[in-house]
Amino acid sequence: MSNKQELIKEMLEMQKMFMEYEHANGVSPEEYYLAPEGHPLHQYRQKYRDIAMQLVDIAHAEKGSHR
Repeated sequence: MSNKQELIKEMLEMQKMFMEYEHANGVSPEEYYLAPEGHPLHQYRQKYRDIAMQLVDIAHAEKGSHR
């Protein structure tokens, strides 16, 4: 499996975990933006963004463009 596919798979798994958590518990803005260490959403937003930006970089490299 390529790195791109692995990153997409990881993002989908993260989305599934988030949706399951949200359906079971609800998500407050504090949890989403400032979840403390040990919380299931701790650094979720930053990690998801980092993966998304890696995919953007891969897409640009594949097309020979840049951002």
